[in-house]
Amino acid sequence: MLNMDIEKDNVIDEGLYSRQLYVLGHEAMKKMGTSNILIIGLKGLGIEIAKNVVLAGVKSVTLYDPAPVELTDLSTQFFLTMEDIGKPRDVVSRPRLAELNAYVPIRVLEGELTTDKLSQFKVIVMTESSLEKQLEINEFAHAHNIHFISAEVHGLFASAFNDFGKGFTVVDVTGEEALSGMIAEISTDKEGIVTCLDETRHGLEDGDHVTFVEVNGMEALNGCAPRKVKVLGPYTFSIGDTSDLGNYVRGGLFQQVKMPKQVDFLSLKESIQKPEFLITDFGKFDRPAQLHVGFQALHAFKAKHGRQPRPRNAEDAKEVFALANEINDKATEKAELDEKLIHELSYQAVGDLSPIIAVIGGTIAQEVLKACTGKFSPIHQWMYFDSLESLPTSVTLTEESCQPIGSRHDPQIAVFGREFQERIENFREFLVGAGAIGCEMLKNWAMMGLGTGPNGQIHITDMDTIEKSNLNRQFLFRPTDVGKLKSRSAAEAIAKMNPATIGHVHAYEERVGVDSEKVYGDEFFANLDGVTNALDNLEARKYMDRRCVYFRKSLLESGTLGTKGNVQVVVPFVTESYSSSQDPPETSIPLCTLKNFPNAIEHTIQWARDAFEGFFKQPAENANLYLSQPNYIEGLLKDRGNSTETLKNIEKFLVSNKPLTFEECITWARLQFEEQFNNNIQQLLFNFPKDSVTSTGTLFWSAPKRPPTPLEFNIDDPSHLEFIIAAANLHAFNYGLKGETNPEVFRQTLAHTIVPEFKPKSGVKIQVTESETMPTEESDQADLQKLIDTLPAPSTLAGYRLHPVEFEKDDDTNFHIDFITATSNLRASNYGINPADKHRTKFIAGRIIPAIATTTAMVTGLVCLELYKIIDGRDKIDDYKNGFVNLALPFFGFSEPIAAPKFKYHETEFTLWDRFEIHEDVTLQEFLDHFKEKHELDIAMVSAGVSMLYTSFMQKDKKKERLPMKFSKLVETVSRKPTPAHVRSFTVEVVCYDREGEDVEVPYVVVNFR
Repeated sequence: MLNMDIEKDNVIDEGLYSRQLYVLGHEAMKKMGTSNILIIGLKGLGIEIAKNVVLAGVKSVTLYDPAPVELTDLSTQFFLTMEDIGKPRDVVSRPRLAELNAYVPIRVLEGELTTDKLSQFKVIVMTESSLEKQLEINEFAHAHNIHFISAEVHGLFASAFNDFGKGFTVVDVTGEEALSGMIAEISTDKEGIVTCLDETRHGLEDGDHVTFVEVNGMEALNGCAPRKVKVLGPYTFSIGDTSDLGNYVRGGLFQQVKMPKQVDFLSLKESIQKPEFLITDFGKFDRPAQLHVGFQALHAFKAKHGRQPRPRNAEDAKEVFALANEINDKATEKAELDEKLIHELSYQAVGDLSPIIAVIGGTIAQEVLKACTGKFSPIHQWMYFDSLESLPTSVTLTEESCQPIGSRHDPQIAVFGREFQERIENFREFLVGAGAIGCEMLKNWAMMGLGTGPNGQIHITDMDTIEKSNLNRQFLFRPTDVGKLKSRSAAEAIAKMNPATIGHVHAYEERVGVDSEKVYGDEFFANLDGVTNALDNLEARKYMDRRCVYFRKSLLESGTLGTKGNVQVVVPFVTESYSSSQDPPETSIPLCTLKNFPNAIEHTIQWARDAFEGFFKQPAENANLYLSQPNYIEGLLKDRGNSTETLKNIEKFLVSNKPLTFEECITWARLQFEEQFNNNIQQLLFNFPKDSVTSTGTLFWSAPKRPPTPLEFNIDDPSHLEFIIAAANLHAFNYGLKGETNPEVFRQTLAHTIVPEFKPKSGVKIQVTESETMPTEESDQADLQKLIDTLPAPSTLAGYRLHPVEFEKDDDTNFHIDFITATSNLRASNYGINPADKHRTKFIAGRIIPAIATTTAMVTGLVCLELYKIIDGRDKIDDYKNGFVNLALPFFGFSEPIAAPKFKYHETEFTLWDRFEIHEDVTLQEFLDHFKEKHELDIAMVSAGVSMLYTSFMQKDKKKERLPMKFSKLVETVSRKPTPAHVRSFTVEVVCYDREGEDVEVPYVVVNFR
């Protein structure tokens, strides 16, 4: 648990914070657990910030907003209901916010904001407050080293300001993992040059700092004070004077050292006059300076009139522009004001949009965490953001159309008008996934009113159930929801936020894929306007992309990785599809490195993960197949590549190594320790002694190879005993035996375990390079038969089955991560590699994707800003924006989507969105004639899925048989499968020749036979 007194107990609930820990780390989490936060202002933006910091796990959050709830608050404040109108915002918000995290107490600050009350907080956040009040509180905070943040939104515009005081320490500027690499050479010079091995780039930047370990010949560098780097190339960098360190001999690794950075902040009063801006869109480079003046003008207008400018009111907008000019004339650095931009800011002053609040609320919540921890670079000091391009172009916005109508959506109508609000409400969207991104998306949609109109619909699907670890970032779920279906629980949650969603939200539990096309088929997609992905795997993303291309539906795609997030917009006939661009494949570890020459902890963790499968899963599965499949041996013998090894493992598991007691499992584990960490290393050193040289005269054990050392088993070494305990318990699980963790039980058995002496063998072949081929193990038929004869007849073990171990990273009691951690670290000890703790091992072995609620909120906000454009029906590519954001830096990058590539046959251009359509069940002959007569294309080959329906070189009798067949009959005949009732069309690929008889690429064909 994460206790309130984290300094005392120093315990973090890793089940709840599992993915966030990989973003922030334990130290930052501990600092957060000592930080009290005050949030002033609890309309949409304030509660969004509060939600994210509560999920993150700060010590406590105090709320201050005694103003009564108004109907318009319900446009973005997702914790409020109609019954709350007239009650204090902070009082009604507190219990609902408290439900998010039982470890974070939520309080309400009563009375006036006195200095005594303010002094107890580490961070003060002000939202939607007057500039006068911000200046007053910031003056006190700046003087008393209290970190101060203010933020506000006006329609599609937003502003934020940071003041973390003088000498604020950033302990980790980027949050990226510290780099390290192997050294090939270090020069002796006034400007010593480090050359790294050619295998990998060093990845360093100018100004980074490094230290060294394991250097031979310049030993003074080992553990030296961090040296500043100047990058000379991808494999070289300089580190300053090395002239008095002697000559480099060999070996060594550089290790990046994260250096703290001191940052000074001006007070709000000073910074207004000397602003520094974070650019959030480099296509709007001149906007921040103008909005800096424009937001001050809004504050001046409200101070003068006691209200914000009215929606689309020309008189108010003219006055705001005049005030902006007055402020600008007095400024030290003047901005060149665009009257149209300032007018638009005035028009939207009372606007309140959930997507903008999600973007800014996620971003500012991350700034709160930076203030608490010093982890990542804070905004210095002003940030302005706008999505003015999200304004609809298909409707005319007038003062009359943007007037309030007594609806919870009035703040959105103030920006977009009533007609566009109706379009939002009658839109029909499919959300694929109800996890972290899905929950945030649904919250935004409920606040927007998406799909709540007479013709509107929201469809959600997610096959998963809710787990405890989901609660940290999937904020629609509560502890009472654990075990329930995500899709249905999410639908119920947003019904409480906006009852208008009831009857318009349809929850499914079927996974998207070929198997569920009966559910998500032609009729389903025909009734959709678009699709939004909230998926966490590539296969499902690509499948949904294909479906969207086929049905010509828009697709909004997004993802997060820690503090990084991305958004991609896919629009039919306008952009490329999601699958058109591919990420580079992950770098794989060479097999010879894994087996014999690891040089990094990632190598030993992967080796341990493979050992887990090889010890506890695959052999048990093979033994079960032998016992259950009558022809298993015959099938295995056809695969001569691994049949002998498989049979040997089956024999071990069913005969020679089959334990009857847990003590025998302990003995087995001890023998495995000896084989893996001693005997095999002895054999490797027998083949390649530490002083052996290659044919070129260089030492064989030169970087990147690290010479190993056999381990001598020591029962008093905790890492040795951890391996035995985990391995013995997992082996016992295979056989259904009861396990044990009492160290004394292990000590007693190990004291009597006899370990055979090992002597290395001559003639053992060991693979040294990836290109080197290894001889396959061959056994003659007599040897194989002898091995088969040792196996018990399956009939003698009727009903007997082993229990294969299915890897599960999130159960701390199942020994899975314990085994992999112990095995990896013992292997690391063999090779002199620094070990990894259980937390890091779990991250690598479990391929965990780091996640935090702040990034998720921000990314979904960006997605919804693009959704406004899709609802508007935009067909120009430069109207849309793909986005990449890294909140750690912070960095915002936006770009125009890539256009759909164009292809051509004859005079006809086409893209991936085009196809030939045939609207009846034609014969194959009619199909061929159609392309010849209408498109002047000679068809040489026709296929549907994996079935080849026609080729020009097909035997005459087959042609004669198939040409008169209707397509529906032809596909069933060739595939030998009946066509499911829900299938209305076939997707057909053709190979054809143009007029000149040349191969030509053409669109695919859709034959609508029903």
